[in-house]
Amino acid sequence: MDARLNLFDHPDAAKALKQVAAAGQALAATSLPLATQELVKLRASQINGCGFCTDMHSKEAAHAGETATRLNLVAAWREATVFTDAERAALELAEQGTRIADAAGGVSDEAWQNAAKHYDGDQLAALVTLIAVINAFNRVNVLVRQPAGDYRVGMLG
Repeated sequence: MDARLNLFDHPDAAKALKQVAAAGQALAATSLPLATQELVKLRASQINGCGFCTDMHSKEAAHAGETATRLNLVAAWREATVFTDAERAALELAEQGTRIADAAGGVSDEAWQNAAKHYDGDQLAALVTLIAVINAFNRVNVLVRQPAGDYRVGMLG
């Protein structure tokens, strides 16, 4: 199975995607915990049906030391006891930020306030940006039907 289109074969698209990737890489250097970042990227990717990003972020998280139990329970985080209150707040914000079209008011004040209890302004800014970036990548990969399953840790830099 091949993708519909290799965007990196097209200079303008490749340039734009490299900028989005650079934004994602900049977020790795923030004070938002890396484990939280991977959990958020994995959950948004699951919601969006992005097999490539789900494959990538589950493997990257496992490589960074995330447990199989936590990775397997991300989709059911509300019922799982293995996530901290801060992680739960981040996952809720990620879900609402990913499903904006499903709610007339977008992200609820309650979800925002809960996240703000656990993360400072810099971390919240990183979290918001992370949610936007992973959603952008999910949409690109879903549009071109980027195949999943062959991702190798670190293969994209």
